[in-house]
Amino acid sequence: MKKNVNLVKSLGAVVLLAAMVLSSCAKKEEASVNAPSVAYKDVVLGETGKDLKVTLKLLNHKTDMLADDYPGKNWAAYLKEFNEMYPGIKVEVEGITTYADTVLMRLQGGAWGDIMMIPAVDKKDLSEYFMPFGSLSDMEKEIRFATMWMYDDKVYGVPYMANAQGILYNKKIFRDAGITELPKTPDEYIAALKKVKAKTNAIPLYTNYAAGWTMGAWDAYIAGSATGDADYQNNVLLHESNPFRNYGDGTHAYAVYKILYDAVANGLIEDDYTTTDWEGCKGMMNRGEIATMALGSWAVSQMQGAGPNAADIGYMSFPITVNGKQYATAGGDYCYGINAHISADKQLASLIFVKWLTEKSHFSYNEGGIPISLNDNQYPDLYKSFDGIDFVPDNQAAAGEEDILNKLNADSELNINNGGNSKVQAIIEHAFNKDKDFDQIMNEWNEAWTSAQEKNSVRIN
Repeated sequence: MKKNVNLVKSLGAVVLLAAMVLSSCAKKEEASVNAPSVAYKDVVLGETGKDLKVTLKLLNHKTDMLADDYPGKNWAAYLKEFNEMYPGIKVEVEGITTYADTVLMRLQGGAWGDIMMIPAVDKKDLSEYFMPFGSLSDMEKEIRFATMWMYDDKVYGVPYMANAQGILYNKKIFRDAGITELPKTPDEYIAALKKVKAKTNAIPLYTNYAAGWTMGAWDAYIAGSATGDADYQNNVLLHESNPFRNYGDGTHAYAVYKILYDAVANGLIEDDYTTTDWEGCKGMMNRGEIATMALGSWAVSQMQGAGPNAADIGYMSFPITVNGKQYATAGGDYCYGINAHISADKQLASLIFVKWLTEKSHFSYNEGGIPISLNDNQYPDLYKSFDGIDFVPDNQAAAGEEDILNKLNADSELNINNGGNSKVQAIIEHAFNKDKDFDQIMNEWNEAWTSAQEKNSVRIN
């Protein structure tokens, strides 16, 4: 312990001296990037930075956690606990509803705050905006999913939680509908939805169309869950010819999105998808008015906390089977990033707060997530139904190809796993209006992806 404290003090002295030199330079203060005062691994919670007195701003997407009636532990409760250990570090939380789009403009504007959930920036630009938490080799000894925002062997993001990707379902409705086994294929899932419609008054699949951001869940299934391949998202997809084609075996992206199309086309969703209500659906699910929803595991605790029937809320793997086995995409969610341009004191305080959230707050567990800290092996009960199902994290892109996916996403305008929610909404619209069949949609996506590959001279395997 003593050794760590002395290291923090000595590093802090170096940073202070560097900051004094920088401040005397003629360069604009906003343009300078402060060296981090200490690495993540060296922070000793309760000791490091105990006398700091600063106010931080955290930008994040968890707007519902700002409410007093949030069905779980809200931001106010977390901050109160944090201030019991660090009374001098005050944190102001700003929630942004349209986070993926809005925060990019805030980031480029400069004066956005101190900590944010890292948006879709090119990895080569990470150091321009964010300070590193440490080297990859050091961070892999501290946290899970350390490679999510890694570039040039430095880690710039720490996940606030991690998810497995599956389907929320109401156990009571399944029993009432006579569903005795969880569906494992697209055909079995559609058949289960039809049973719900025939034998109960519940909505078989609630799309959450109107919220928009909820559509992103469908993108999250196309990698590990639909292929069993940890390389698919960041390596295979880049170089694949026509990745949205029909593989003919109920796997890959085609099968994922076709489930949604078929559910809509068969009338297995809400009566009016344009009027779905994100906040309202939590209570509906708890009361047994909704049978299934496509959302990450983080949503389970919210549905359980929205009424008296927490025991009815279950979570199952996405209904795709690859060569006789099921898989579940798993990985970090949004990651905390710390502003590279703020003072050394603020950087240290931000680092302390992020480590406290990761190590002490039980945030990921409370939200139904896979633990981030390697010192934490407590998984929520919701993962019991995943026994025998392999979690598949996404492998890193090959060296030199870290930003190709971003380029393909932008040029194709599909934005796979990158806020491309409107394309998924369009699937619902076309299926409902019966003005475009599913293969037409997938052909258009393949054409857009191929064009983007050609524009960026991407090798096709």
